Amino acid sequence: MEWREYAEQMALLARDLLAQDSVQATLDEVAASAVKLVEGCDAAGILAVRKGRAVTLAACGNNVEECDRLQGELGEGPCFDLARRKDGDRVYRIADLTRPQPTWERFAARARALDIGSMTGVLLYTDNEDFGALNLYARRPGAFGEDIETAGWLLASHAAVALADARTIDQLEHAVETRHAIGEAMGILMERHHLSEDDAFSVLRRISQHHNIKLRDVAQRVRAERTGPA
Repeated sequence: MEWREYAEQMALLARDLLAQDSVQATLDEVAASAVKLVEGCDAAGILAVRKGRAVTLAACGNNVEECDRLQGELGEGPCFDLARRKDGDRVYRIADLTRPQPTWERFAARARALDIGSMTGVLLYTDNEDFGALNLYARRPGAFGEDIETAGWLLASHAAVALADARTIDQLEHAVETRHAIGEAMGILMERHHLSEDDAFSVLRRISQHHNIKLRDVAQRVRAERTGPA
């Protein structure tokens, strides 16, 4: 793909990513777009490390989740190391997994059994947050050259910005839904028990604290009881 065409594809990708309606939809579109846009890429995924555990956030193609699981099991691997890295390089490339890999010897041996010939990956990050690593897989050794790293950077940059926006939107929508649920539950308590607004909120808060349940969940239970059988 010519660079002019690739730039046009990146512009379209940026628009498509921002059009997604959830963080998960954005993650899925990032992985699918990597397979479509990066020449030689047979599969792609996004891996995050949470409390030392490998978590597959999105996958497109065969063996992505198995490769992530394998790295978590072994506690080593290029994607695993990249996703938990806080400084240093933010990209890796394994040109030929059929050759010995001293850094990830155990992982490389088992990755070959998954029909993975070469890999490359880029950390998804903004100034304030890391989202994990975008990883590209090819069955053929030597599929990813240095020019692919540049393409990966472009893709990852668009993806990270879109993820940041998507997460903000999700958080705002969650806050609105929570506020609406609490307000409706307060109204039910005020009507049922002739309480003031402050007293109704205090009831919800006491239940939340006493049972160690989120306030939103308490509110949803109150709403459910009202719509349940009499």
